[in-house]
Amino acid sequence: MNKESGHNDGILPAQDLAKLIADGHVHARSSSEPMLGRAFEPEIEAGQIQPASLDLRLGTKAYRLRASFLPGQKSNGQGRKVTDCLDQHLVMHEIDLTNGAVLETGCVYLVPLMEGLQLPRDLSARTNPKSSTGRLDVFTRVIADGASQFETIEPGYAGPLYVEIAPRTFSVLARPGDRLVQIRFRRGVEKILKSQTVSIDLKGESADGIIGWRARRHSGLVDIAGVDAHKALDYWQPLSAPNGRLILDPEEFYILASKESVTIPEDQAAEMAPIAPEIGEFRAHYAGFFDPGFGLKQAGGAGSRAVLEVRGRDVPFMLRHGQAVAKLDFEAMSAIPENLYGTNGSHYQAQGLRLSKHFKL
Repeated sequence: MNKESGHNDGILPAQDLAKLIADGHVHARSSSEPMLGRAFEPEIEAGQIQPASLDLRLGTKAYRLRASFLPGQKSNGQGRKVTDCLDQHLVMHEIDLTNGAVLETGCVYLVPLMEGLQLPRDLSARTNPKSSTGRLDVFTRVIADGASQFETIEPGYAGPLYVEIAPRTFSVLARPGDRLVQIRFRRGVEKILKSQTVSIDLKGESADGIIGWRARRHSGLVDIAGVDAHKALDYWQPLSAPNGRLILDPEEFYILASKESVTIPEDQAAEMAPIAPEIGEFRAHYAGFFDPGFGLKQAGGAGSRAVLEVRGRDVPFMLRHGQAVAKLDFEAMSAIPENLYGTNGSHYQAQGLRLSKHFKL
C-alpha cells in the first residue's frame, strides 16, 4: 500500500482528510446552522488533522438538557433536525461558552460543534471521544440530524454535528475550540481484518508498585485546555494490587493499563471494543480510536500499552491480572498516512500507565 488512496476502500488518511476539507466536504461554521455553499469561518486548523482522524471543536454555546436523546425520523420518514428537538421540554437553559463555562458532573449538555459535513455518497463516518476525554471520565457522544444512533454518520450526510457531554467524575471548564471528540471517515463498508484481545495488567512495571489510579470524587475543577496544569494526587488515588487482584467499586472510575503492548501497523487503524458485553459489571473503555503508527518502533512508540478507562457498575467486581476486558478491531487504511502517530509529537506514544495530559505528578 502507498500514500495515494485514489478510491481504495478503508479509513481515510490525513492527506485525504486535508482534501475533504479543501473540497468543502468538511467545513467549519460560526453559527448554529450549517452554511453550505459559501466560505466558512473559523477555518479548520492543520493541528486538528491526525493520521486517521480529525479533531472536532466545541462551538460557542451549550444547552443544559433534562435528558439525552436521538432525533430519529419523523412520521413521513424524513430525518428530524436536532434543533427541532431543543424545545422547552428538553432544554433547561442555554450557556455561553465564549469566556469559558463550567460543565458540572451529573448533568447532560449538548454543544453544537464548529465543524459540519457535506459528505459524498461513498463516505461514512464514525466518531469517538479523544483519549484525554476518556481519561477525564467525560462521557461524550456525537449526534447528527436524523440520527437513530450515536457516533455514526451515514454516507452522504449533509448538515451540522453536535456533541453530548456528560462529566461523570470531574466538573470541567470548557471553551469554544476545545477538542473533546474526533471523527474518522470510511470509504466502503466496515471490514475487520483481525482482532486482538486486551487484558489488564495488575502487576505493573514501575518500582513504586502503582498499577492504576482511582479518581477522587469531589475534586476540583479540570480545565480542558490546561495541559500539566493539575496536581495528579489532588484528583487521583494511586492503586496497588499485591496479589494480582483489584476490586472495582460500583460507580468508581479507574485508569488501568493493558498487559499487552499494542502496535498499529502503518496501513491499518484500530478501534477498542467490548470483548463480552454480557459481563455487564464494568465498562472498560471510553475512547477507542488507535491511529496508524501507535506503538511502532520506527515512530518512537515501542512498548506502548493501551490505557483503559474502567468504571464499575452495579456491584463490586474483582479483576485478576491478565483478565481479558476488551479487544482491538483492526481495519485497513485506504492509504498509508503521510505522518504516522507520534512522528510529530504525542502525549501518549510509548505510554505505559498514563493519566491524561491535564495532570502532572
